[in-house]
Amino acid sequence: MIKSVLLGFSGGIDSQTAARMLTAEGYRVVLATIDTTGDAALLTKAERMAKELNLEWHSIDRRKEFKNEIIDYFCLEYAQGHTPAPCTRCNTHIKWKTLEEVADSLGIEYIATGHYFNITENNGHLYVTKGLDPAKDQSYYLWGLTQATLRRAITPMGNIIKSEVKANFADKSESMGICFLEGKHYIDYLKERGVVTTTGAVVDNKGDVVGEHSGIMCYTIGQRRGEGIPEGCRVVAIDAKSNNIIVGSKEELNKKWIYINQCNIVDTNELLSATDITVKIRGIGLNPQEPVAIEPHNEGFIIKFKDPAWAPAEGQPLVLYRNNLVIGGGIVVDFG
Repeated sequence: MIKSVLLGFSGGIDSQTAARMLTAEGYRVVLATIDTTGDAALLTKAERMAKELNLEWHSIDRRKEFKNEIIDYFCLEYAQGHTPAPCTRCNTHIKWKTLEEVADSLGIEYIATGHYFNITENNGHLYVTKGLDPAKDQSYYLWGLTQATLRRAITPMGNIIKSEVKANFADKSESMGICFLEGKHYIDYLKERGVVTTTGAVVDNKGDVVGEHSGIMCYTIGQRRGEGIPEGCRVVAIDAKSNNIIVGSKEELNKKWIYINQCNIVDTNELLSATDITVKIRGIGLNPQEPVAIEPHNEGFIIKFKDPAWAPAEGQPLVLYRNNLVIGGGIVVDFG
């Protein structure tokens, strides 16, 4: 019997490559483009590419859900002085959830995307696993996927090198950044969405006023340039209640512990007993390298560092790894 797979399909070079690979492997491939923003150009391109591939194609309207789950969340988080991760949230609450629902409605067993990651089974559990290409690995953004989702997921791009994919296409362009911003600066987008910008004080760690900021949504932890930030200082904290930006030295951004909640953990026993767990608090950039210690706390976990974590921010994901396996993740709530 021919196995069927529903592939999330943008029409870009990654999803085109995934479609060809799955077809070559003998699957009946059905394509689904998830419409989150009403981007007519995206839908037109995806439909055209589906016809070129001679594959069944569906357009799935998720604009309402995307607004409620992603756009509203994005705006609220910045208004509270947090640093949200909309792509991570979208993968968990919109993209993969939609693929499961549509696959069920069409009687299709498997689901797939053009993400660069793998899935590994170990001790009866399934783990999101780093992709072969370290420059393109997207495991950090997929920590929220459930066991039920991973059981029916296929990862055609997991062992593919991105440069080899690009070599097969004359048009090597690809979407970058947060999709719904459509190239706008996030601050301009927030203003368009009605997020109120209120000026306030920039203070040092003694509470002395050293400048005036242009609105807390315009600042992120670790930022060193911006209105009101004295030369040589960084944003070390954002106090939404007092509408203050707190600045200090780069060294003050080194944190010895982080508290996370809203967690998705593969195996809690493994999480609390393993001694070789490392973390990422950002997909690209400076991350702690040494193994961490983990303790349960309230509805989440406290992560303790030998190698300090630099510039964590409320709202960011923290993703837990054992070598290449993602063993869980959560949202940063507090640190110190």
